[in-house]
Amino acid sequence: MGSVNEPAPMYLANPVYNTESLLANACESLGSTSEMLNTFAATLDPAHRKTSLGIAQILMLSELAVNQALDHVELNDE
Repeated sequence: MGSVNEPAPMYLANPVYNTESLLANACESLGSTSEMLNTFAATLDPAHRKTSLGIAQILMLSELAVNQALDHVELNDE
């Protein structure tokens, strides 16, 4: 049979990870997802491309919000 995939500990409900680490990981994930979606959108027909790019804009706004939250966490730690 195949190997068993073990989830990374960060993705489990684990109180050990601090807010800054979780926000930084979320920011990276959102940025990567946005890039993948933009690449995928380029392969779509125009009608579906517009929808895909709209979703990419929402992802980008979410990434900006997470970055701002991360800035607030870093300021509070100083």
